[in-house]
Amino acid sequence: MTVLPAVDVADLTVAYRDNPVLWDIDLQVPEGVLMAIVGPNGAGKTTLIKAILGLVSKAAGRILIHDAPYERQRGLVAYVPQRGSVDWDFPTSVLDVVMMGTYGSLGWIRRPGKAERHRSLDALEKVGMADFAERQIAQLSGGQQQRVFLARALVQDAQVYFMDEPFQGVDATTEKAIVTLLQNLREAGKTVIVVHHDLQTVPEYFDHVLLLNVRRIASGPVGEVFTDENLRKTYGGRVPFKPQTVGNQSAAVTASEPVDA
Repeated sequence: MTVLPAVDVADLTVAYRDNPVLWDIDLQVPEGVLMAIVGPNGAGKTTLIKAILGLVSKAAGRILIHDAPYERQRGLVAYVPQRGSVDWDFPTSVLDVVMMGTYGSLGWIRRPGKAERHRSLDALEKVGMADFAERQIAQLSGGQQQRVFLARALVQDAQVYFMDEPFQGVDATTEKAIVTLLQNLREAGKTVIVVHHDLQTVPEYFDHVLLLNVRRIASGPVGEVFTDENLRKTYGGRVPFKPQTVGNQSAAVTASEPVDA
């Protein structure tokens, strides 16, 4: 029996003012993997996620989520944007932000009730933020805000999670907590796709990786594609490498790259 991928992208091209940002991307993401998207600044990492979610227009290509267009599969997908793209001054509480994640299952008429409140508090507990439920979102640190957005994604109980730089601006404790959460989602059979910039932690955190620089350089299991040769192709040969064994394969590790816009 053929197993269909969780995300299937074919011939995807995205251009801004006639300049290609993504060019002829083919990508299949198996169900139940934790995948990193890595590449240099301007590689199109954030654009790829936004194109899959229909947030930017594509010039060409086909995108399927569990064998159907995203418009028909919205209920299966959760998205955590970059923290810097959010208006954190909006006057709302932590719990209200998380409960927004339940709106998709409620429709336009129903309002969140006791069941949704309980789910939201449970999600905050999982990310270590239950004690902050009534706090104004603007009063939180960057790492705390990131945890709240993860809780909002969790409460959606999606099948596919897209996360854009979830480790940006967080401390080491929060990063480890987020990694554990993402790995738990994978163990539960969810598919998690993460824009990531720290190459050193890719072999430790992820089991699949996409190497991207406008074009797809390589994608697949970390132990197979996260190699010195592929990373040099991705970063133009400008990065120093230190081999590190991943399983039975040798993977290349380098210093972390700056955040992609």
